[in-house]
Amino acid sequence: MNESVRLATPNDLETLTEFADSAVTEQRENRGGYVWSVRETRNQPYLASFESALHDPDQAVWIGMIDDTPVGYAASKVELLRSGETLGRISDIWVDPEARSVGVGESLIAAVVSWCTERNCIGIDSMALPGNRATKNFFETFGFKARLLIVHKPLHES
Repeated sequence: MNESVRLATPNDLETLTEFADSAVTEQRENRGGYVWSVRETRNQPYLASFESALHDPDQAVWIGMIDDTPVGYAASKVELLRSGETLGRISDIWVDPEARSVGVGESLIAAVVSWCTERNCIGIDSMALPGNRATKNFFETFGFKARLLIVHKPLHES
């Protein structure tokens, strides 16, 4: 079993759409997941959003593979800060639960870090929902640390 990562192409749009839908569905019911799913996630329709990302030089999308089978993806963008510096941001990262813990996620993060380093980013941000210890631990493995906590008060039961 060989894991690898490659840049996504327009031929991957349907797969990316399915992966994004699975990623949001998996997290939506978790603490903080509903607002995250309607605020922080990729814009729908996913196909158009990915198509736009593939043509934007300030964004990149990767496909995580096991042998010749796509099993996950990551997307990153570069944001210009008020200081004139750039910050990398992981907007999406997901690996099929059946393919986790074999190195695909690690390879996706390595691709993001390399891409952001090439663009002279001062750092890379991503998100983990509160209570999602596995995601938090995953990011911490690569030196990510919390730099901001967002607090929220629901006004209606969801």
